[in-house]
Amino acid sequence: MDKNISPIIAVITPGIIQLLMENRRLSLQEASDILYSSLIYKTLEDEETKVWRLGYPLLYDLLEEELETGNITWPEEQM
Repeated sequence: MDKNISPIIAVITPGIIQLLMENRRLSLQEASDILYSSLIYKTLEDEETKVWRLGYPLLYDLLEEELETGNITWPEEQM
């Protein structure tokens, strides 16, 4: 992970994990495991993608899509 993106990820990931815990009734460990093994997180770690600009609510929605369908429909601005 790029050192420049680490602080941004540290701000975004708790919000995503919290939403996973609330909406899927998961423990902190379960929610963390899901996020950290996802394509969303892998993409978030790549500073060049700039997906952090989407904010955690939209990233959470994209993670839900990934979990349900195995795919992610990126917003056009991200492509």
